[in-house]
Amino acid sequence: MAVYMESRALRSDEFYMHRALDQARLGLAAGEVPVGAVVVDGAGEIVGEGFNAPVGGRDPSAHAEIRALRDAGARLGNYRLDGCTLYVTLEPCLMCTGAIIHARLARVVYGAAEPRTGMVESKANLFAQPWHNHRVEVVGGLLASRASRLLREFFAARRGE
Repeated sequence: MAVYMESRALRSDEFYMHRALDQARLGLAAGEVPVGAVVVDGAGEIVGEGFNAPVGGRDPSAHAEIRALRDAGARLGNYRLDGCTLYVTLEPCLMCTGAIIHARLARVVYGAAEPRTGMVESKANLFAQPWHNHRVEVVGGLLASRASRLLREFFAARRGE
């Protein structure tokens, strides 16, 4: 009988986006807007995790992306996250986009678009601006319906629907 062991190298973007969705559910359980993020190094290891926590943490910068980047930086011992990929359930905002560029991430994979404040496709594409000294590969829309559903359920519950 063969034992199947999943290699980190064989894991797909969907696998990691599911881990980001797990983080979003943790945020939801904490009463926060359900956005989750994970940072994955070049070997396929999750090195950072985070969910939105500005309300509970009384910290306006405690977006899922920022928390995952901080976690990865602490674990790796460096603020530069060369070769890493960030998986996040919602299109990054202005603050998070700047942090992603500054961290020198190789890729960003996100789920749902954020039509009001998204800075990758919705309002602007900050990653494409010529003045940056670092380029980030971007993939959008991965498992977008699942991420959107979490957000819709959260806001419907807040409105009492």
